[in-house]
Amino acid sequence: MLVLGRSQVEALLDMDTLIDALATAMTDLSEGRASAPDRVAAQVADRDGFLAAMPGYLPSAGVLMTKLVSLFPHNEGTQLPTHQALIVAFDPDTGEPAALLDGTAITAARTGAGSALSARLLAREDAAVLAVLGTGVQARSHARAICRVRPIRQIRVAGRNPAKAAALAEELSTVLEADARAVSGYAEALDGADIAAATTHAVDPVIRRAWLTPGVHITSVGYNPAGREIDDATIAEALVCVESRQAVLSPLFGGSNDLLAPIRDGLITTEHVHAELGELINGSKPGRTTPDQITLYKSVGVAVQDAAAAALVVASAHEQSIGEEITLP
Repeated sequence: MLVLGRSQVEALLDMDTLIDALATAMTDLSEGRASAPDRVAAQVADRDGFLAAMPGYLPSAGVLMTKLVSLFPHNEGTQLPTHQALIVAFDPDTGEPAALLDGTAITAARTGAGSALSARLLAREDAAVLAVLGTGVQARSHARAICRVRPIRQIRVAGRNPAKAAALAEELSTVLEADARAVSGYAEALDGADIAAATTHAVDPVIRRAWLTPGVHITSVGYNPAGREIDDATIAEALVCVESRQAVLSPLFGGSNDLLAPIRDGLITTEHVHAELGELINGSKPGRTTPDQITLYKSVGVAVQDAAAAALVVASAHEQSIGEEITLP
């Protein structure tokens, strides 16, 4: 069995290739060729955390895998990330364990790549100003990924901690061609932004309709069972797209409060979810129809994204003879 650590996974995973691979995976999921059942989780109530299992089968990539991912929000501010994960890949012909790899790096990369794919499908082609809400791993991943698909010239970073926002902006300025700067708050970041990437653990919405400019594309990946990233007014007006209707509307540990709460309150119905990414890609659903339309991609993460990323990593590792081969007793 091949074993790959985090630094190896990061080195082997190319963002441009990953975005393209996710396009195929999302189409396979929407057209019923892939299998990604609802995630299940064991709660750790005294730490407000949980450990979730996300199995997936992506035949087009030849991958059968499961991800085990923990979410421990109190790790924020420590040396440990809030999300940590392992991925185990199995031989899809025999079920034999084939690879064990770090899933933390894959989760960060594939989530940012999914948002970048949504921007490629829904954001205006001239989108130049990116608002990054949040200062953690996903904020960094989203800035790097979205700059691959749109001509971003300016990045505005906002978060609860001004020092972290300033540090992230400085870091992004050194690795990206865009001018990155920290701003005082979410409203300032969103004012005039063409794309907004919400990557927070917010309780109260960080995306509010009054702060948005016509034509903005929003990506929202934050998950907090006690809160939301997006307000009702934005949800009601936006063209809402998701990875999977089943996933985003599922109950605890899977679905999104950003959509489940307004459905519960009668503000919208399930029909308000316009399209899955796969449906935009295969043309069965239209995307943006006017320059001023507000578009929204609400992500909860699906296992076929992890499978697509794992397939790329394992293939590259074999090609380059990277990783350790072990034999299970």
